[in-house]
Amino acid sequence: MDHLRIVLQVLKDQQLFAKFSKCEFLLRSIAFLRHIVSSKGIEVDPKKMDVVESWPRPLTPSDIRSFLGLSGCYRRSVDVFSSIASPLTSLTQKKAKFEWSETCEKSFQ
Repeated sequence: MDHLRIVLQVLKDQQLFAKFSKCEFLLRSIAFLRHIVSSKGIEVDPKKMDVVESWPRPLTPSDIRSFLGLSGCYRRSVDVFSSIASPLTSLTQKKAKFEWSETCEKSFQ
């Protein structure tokens, strides 16, 4: 409550205003930029992960770029993300021939 009081006082001192209907106070967690921020720290939003998990198998380098762009938001949450994604990344290179292999499938999954 002290922090809230300080923030509101600073807003008032600087003649800035917040719309009360857009404010939320005393929440245990909040969704922010595809993540859940709480007292436990920052976690991946499970609703957004469903989109990544249900993504269809890429058929072109453009599809792979789209998938990597979406899943790249979560690289902080996945250990060695770049190592896992490297077989897919190599398929996006201009000189690389697009051949979907077992390694690519494992990386995608």
